[in-house]
Amino acid sequence: MLRLCLLAGLALGLAGAALLSPGSCTFEDSACGYQWDYAHLPWTLHGEGHYISVDTSYEGEKAVLSSPDLYSEEWSCVRLIYQIATSDTSPDPARLNLYLRQEGESFDRLLWSAKEPSDSWLIASLDLTNSTKKYKLVLEGEMGQDKSTSIAVFEIKITSGYCIECDFEENHLCGYVNRWNPNVNWFVGGGNIRNSQSILPKDHTLNSALGHYMYVDSVYVKHFQEVAQLISPKTIAPVSGCLSFYYQLKQESSIVFTVYLRDMSGFYEEIWKTDNALNADWALAEVDFNAPYPMEVIFEVAFNSAKGGYVALDDISFSPVYCSNRTGTPFNPANAGCNFEEDLCNFYQDHKDGPGWSRVKVKRNVYRAGDHTTGFGYYLLANTKFTSQPEYVGRLYGPTLPGNLQFCLRFYYALYGFFKMSGTLAVYIFEENHVVQEKIWSVLDSPKGVWTQAEISFKKPMPCKVVFVSWCKSFWDCGLVALDDVSLSLGSCQAADLPSPGECTFEKDECVFTQKKKGRGSWHRRRGPTPTSYTGPRGDHTTGVGYYMYIEASNMVYGQRAYLVSRSLRGTSGKQCLTFFYHMYGAGTGLLSVYLKKEGDDEEIPLWRRTGEQSISWLRGLIEYESDTNYQIIFEAIRGVSIRSDTAIDDILFQAGPCLEVEEIQFSSGYPDILNEIEY
Repeated sequence: MLRLCLLAGLALGLAGAALLSPGSCTFEDSACGYQWDYAHLPWTLHGEGHYISVDTSYEGEKAVLSSPDLYSEEWSCVRLIYQIATSDTSPDPARLNLYLRQEGESFDRLLWSAKEPSDSWLIASLDLTNSTKKYKLVLEGEMGQDKSTSIAVFEIKITSGYCIECDFEENHLCGYVNRWNPNVNWFVGGGNIRNSQSILPKDHTLNSALGHYMYVDSVYVKHFQEVAQLISPKTIAPVSGCLSFYYQLKQESSIVFTVYLRDMSGFYEEIWKTDNALNADWALAEVDFNAPYPMEVIFEVAFNSAKGGYVALDDISFSPVYCSNRTGTPFNPANAGCNFEEDLCNFYQDHKDGPGWSRVKVKRNVYRAGDHTTGFGYYLLANTKFTSQPEYVGRLYGPTLPGNLQFCLRFYYALYGFFKMSGTLAVYIFEENHVVQEKIWSVLDSPKGVWTQAEISFKKPMPCKVVFVSWCKSFWDCGLVALDDVSLSLGSCQAADLPSPGECTFEKDECVFTQKKKGRGSWHRRRGPTPTSYTGPRGDHTTGVGYYMYIEASNMVYGQRAYLVSRSLRGTSGKQCLTFFYHMYGAGTGLLSVYLKKEGDDEEIPLWRRTGEQSISWLRGLIEYESDTNYQIIFEAIRGVSIRSDTAIDDILFQAGPCLEVEEIQFSSGYPDILNEIEY
């Protein structure tokens, strides 16, 4: 079942359970306080093989393994040695997930997930930021559809410090890997190993021939500029400071020893290079290091001939304090975003262009959609029909962004009344002096009148600005361009974002929610407009083209109820905040209610309710509640008097702590009498 390719004498650098740090385990004769959830598949401890595993010999979807309570005020590194074994590729593969369960949180935060099958063990290295809260590590094995799946965990080790640090004294090499090359590769040196024609030094850690280090030798070089790469574990949390290491270099012809940062898009940035001086002893190198998004450190050696010499490397360490006396405040991407609720934030318009963009607000109504943030707040509108210029251009300039960083720009836009889509909205990169550098995005096609999300990844070597441009060639062709919820984050948009704990957008499934009773008269997951005209949303709230949950009134009778029920959520002390978006448009709209049901209690406590038609927009709902025992949240929709009573919900988010804003009215009906007014 499980193909374990472990050497009989494999030692993972741990002398015994007595020396293990809290939360670490080699599974030699016990599970070290780790416990499995009896509601799911059982884990099996294999003392003779020093691992714990779960397989499909029992029926079930997953197995859960939880650590004892852990506590660490220092930055720490979790190293996990594991294996996933399957018989074939499946559309629903097996996965091993690692979650962080913090005290006071109802939801676990996903730290890492793997699905690649292997015939031997693999290693994952994950940084844990310092925290004052107690926590547990939770391992979850999802079995997938393959009927001969096995998932094994050989070792969990928690150490203080950063995952990119390493002295190479343990067999797993801290997760560093050699990028294989037919001729030149990094090898483990020391420990009385004599497998090279070069004269290798003692290691730096122990200053002994028994200590270990990494080295690369030119003896097998066959081509000009043969390259060997040693690649660090990927950083998970943002880190910045001083990276230091010791190296020895012996050369008879030119050797190029370089250290790079590589992001997940494959961009390389050189951060250090040797000065080619001969180092007869271990030399210390220090370099400022900044990884605001996931990156790998690459130690690269290039040889020109087989008589080039060698490079040895040892004791890689990291400090959160920069090596140089660097001053200044690090760039905060939040300062480059805006929801326009209070003002333009750090965006501005050039007076030479005229007032191209106006900040406006639409009250709740059934004719004109409101903003994306709340449904009844402010957004920007470029309305060319309010100007006398036929060749009109409106430019909105963002703040200056630093160069040589990968950015992900996200925003929402909506178009109304255009006959031609070309040029209605575009995004440009400008240099600081307002010189156009390049256009990075423009509207191709989108549902008219629907808030649609756009996302753009870009990286520029020099400081720049993002500029939103709305342009119209002819007065009579022009309509309205709306812009809202501009956000900027570090890293590529294509990088696989781990889901926020407690968030459900319904893009993949129904998340933690289930139906009380499935059928035609229950909640349905859908994208695009609902089948009945003059009711329901035209698109979802998350992206405009994604999924939401709704009731189809034409399949129900007046007064029929549909329930969407969360799984049991962990109770916590203190206030909790539930945010969601709801859509209640249609002359016959019924009721939407939210209830809290505590474990062991039959009563469903009403938290929030809306009755009747509310708006043509997605509206934000906020609920503040408390429950120190396990509980469930229930969304109840009741069909109204006619088929025009489709009710929808989307973008549910559970957060610990009180809501930053509180709705004044939790129970209300109908919409205001003032319709279709735009406030400037």
